[in-house]
Amino acid sequence: MIEKVYDYSTTDEKTVEKLIMDDNVNYIHMVFNRGDGLPEHYSNSNVYMNVIRGNLSITLDDQETHIYQGGTLLEIPYNTKMHVRNEGD
Repeated sequence: MIEKVYDYSTTDEKTVEKLIMDDNVNYIHMVFNRGDGLPEHYSNSNVYMNVIRGNLSITLDDQETHIYQGGTLLEIPYNTKMHVRNEGD
């Protein structure tokens, strides 16, 4: 088999899975229920966030909070203050 397969959970429960962690990319799969999220932190690389379903509430640096729907891909620069969470259902 030439390809490498990565399985991830399809649960609706809070999940943070580090799927790929290598020299080329860190790929982390996250599911947040209403009120869940990550602690405020600074990005340690260029970050790409792909909203698969639901809505993502994110505050970057001193901006107002933005809400992004499923089907959105965000690019967030290195060393950006991030507050990532789910404020919706």
